[in-house]
Amino acid sequence: MLLPLLLASAAAWGETSNIDEDGFTYPLRDLEFNPGLDQREFERATFKALDVYDPFESFNRRMYHFNYRLDQWVMLPVVRGYVYVTPRLVRTGVSNFFSNLGELPTLANSVLQLKGERAMNATARFLFNTIIGVAGLWDPATRMGLPRQPEDFGQTLGHYGVPSGPYLILPALGPSNLRDSAGLVTDFAIERQVDYFGYAEASGGQFGLTALRVVDMRYSTDFRYGQLNSPFEYEKVRYVYSRARDLQIAE
Repeated sequence: MLLPLLLASAAAWGETSNIDEDGFTYPLRDLEFNPGLDQREFERATFKALDVYDPFESFNRRMYHFNYRLDQWVMLPVVRGYVYVTPRLVRTGVSNFFSNLGELPTLANSVLQLKGERAMNATARFLFNTIIGVAGLWDPATRMGLPRQPEDFGQTLGHYGVPSGPYLILPALGPSNLRDSAGLVTDFAIERQVDYFGYAEASGGQFGLTALRVVDMRYSTDFRYGQLNSPFEYEKVRYVYSRARDLQIAE
């Protein structure tokens, strides 16, 4: 399919008439597309480029639709109510608190991956934000030049060559895969081992803390179902998530 394009480009490069007086060339000036190109072959090649291992696609599509309805009927109305009853300062403090709590699995996974600089960064962030930032409600560490560099157990597994496995859509949480789903459980267990100033009891128990965290996660996520305005939103989200995770593991 690409051969006619390459031949046309090569021919254009070889023509001296396409060189202007400044010495610049225009290799695409005489490019001609193959009029007999099969549109189905083009579409098939396009989807192949976006291909992600998804043996549970039927289930995942149903779960994607479930998450869409859950988002429209429950999560977004709750988030709008949350925004209505809480001032921005409070919402920022809640987000900072959970972000600071996330430094614990970041520290553990940085150590597991032998990333010493990132482990020290997570340690410094946690200490500064906990002490100076009043239990993490403020984020002075970022102002001090210590940016957040999250690491999770899914990244740790990927760092040591564990394949991602099949693509999965998790209820409410959205895109994931088999490896990252196992990582979520491990990271949650790490956080549960630390009684962070008795935060669970202070927030109405573990259920109250979890509910607040879920609301904050949705509040902090800009993605909205349908915003891509495409009938192939599922494929695009699947591809973007998979490639983004590859980049996070490689860094």
